[in-house]
Amino acid sequence: MRVVLQRVSEASVTVDKKTISSIGNGILILLGITEGDGLEDIKWLVNKIANLRIFNDDAGVMNKSIVDVEGDVIVVSQFTLFASTKKGNRPSYIKAAKPTIAIPLYESFISEIENALGKKVGTGIFGGDMKVALVNDGPVTITIDSKNKE
Repeated sequence: MRVVLQRVSEASVTVDKKTISSIGNGILILLGITEGDGLEDIKWLVNKIANLRIFNDDAGVMNKSIVDVEGDVIVVSQFTLFASTKKGNRPSYIKAAKPTIAIPLYESFISEIENALGKKVGTGIFGGDMKVALVNDGPVTITIDSKNKE
């Protein structure tokens, strides 16, 4: 499982010209799921994300977590995070999990992050044609892969 985290001052997801999720201060999470991912990957990533100190304290040092600042989160499924670009110029997405595997894991990830934060999170629409807008704060952008825990 792979995520791209972007600390944002605002973010939104729009589908068919209708905003379905929007947040202020928080994190936009782009979530990629691959074959072999499971509940252990979800729990590890959620714990890492909830406790990652990427928000500024009073001294302007990144020393606070999303929980500490009571920030909001949007989770967007992003199969292209597992694109392979080794051959040619057209990316291959064969490493991305099929929807029958990915959808339940995506839903479990959302449930686990909501439990960790103690509040609802915004989402995109799995497999949907989404327009994601954000103001990256910092900018702070971090990638985490659950297969690279060490």
